[in-house]
Amino acid sequence: MSGMLLLAGLGAFFVGTLLFLGFFGVLRREPTGVGRSLEAVSTMRATPPELRGAMDRPFADRVTKPGFAQLTEMGRRITPAEQAARIRRRLDLAGNPAHWNVDRILAFKALGLIIGFAIGLALPLVLGWGVVWFLAAVVGLSVLGYFTPDLVLNERAVKRTEQLRRDLPDALDMLTISVEAGQSFDGALSEVSRNTAGPLASEFFRVLQEMQLGRSRSEAIRDLGDRANLPEMKSFASAMVQADSFGIPIANVLRIQSHELRIKRSQRAEEAAQKVPVKMLFPLIFCILPVMMIVVVGPAIISVINSLTGKL
Repeated sequence: MSGMLLLAGLGAFFVGTLLFLGFFGVLRREPTGVGRSLEAVSTMRATPPELRGAMDRPFADRVTKPGFAQLTEMGRRITPAEQAARIRRRLDLAGNPAHWNVDRILAFKALGLIIGFAIGLALPLVLGWGVVWFLAAVVGLSVLGYFTPDLVLNERAVKRTEQLRRDLPDALDMLTISVEAGQSFDGALSEVSRNTAGPLASEFFRVLQEMQLGRSRSEAIRDLGDRANLPEMKSFASAMVQADSFGIPIANVLRIQSHELRIKRSQRAEEAAQKVPVKMLFPLIFCILPVMMIVVVGPAIISVINSLTGKL
């Protein structure tokens, strides 16, 4: 009886060892060389054709584009309908940057909302904040992430508008010189757009393209004034449209417009210079004067304190 138990125990130990080795893959040989290649080919053949075609596509087509499509759909759902028109208007003011459109802005708004919500959930848990700060962080960071694309777009629009305001007087001087030299207005626009750089050159080039596509000069220049949120540009466009409608010599209109813009530029420079003392007042009071008082009066106060403590 004891012999049978011994044999049963040895058999169980042997079977257990085989199962243990088989579980960890010791007894199974990995295919090498040709065997591995044949196994890969058989695996590819066993894969469905539609799955093989999907895996052959680039990562952007498989993951990035569908992900952005879902984010865009989410952005449309959480954004009011009239907001799309405002985004399109701000894109025009920003100069329609490359690869920027309404759908991409909506996708980034949804992505910013998700990231802000996730950070708002994680940050209070890590720092151990209370319930009030937890809710404030979640709401605040979610709102900040949602409106961050709008802030970036507005910043681009403001910078471009300021660049247009700075470049317009010089461009009108070049237009005036070219027209007075005998060139047509279209030729002067082409000359300015070729020899200058910046948003104003792009706007003049767009006017020329629209005229080449069949639009009238008045319509193209009127659209130029509407695209730019700039009073000087609207005034220039209105003057050009009136000159074209009533047959007024364009050289005289350009000369008057350039003279007015130079005066406005000088006035803006004087206004900015007059604002400098007011802008320097708060840094002077709260930053510079306290430091000067510490440097000047500090050693005297330390000497007085030392002398009083020495007498005591």
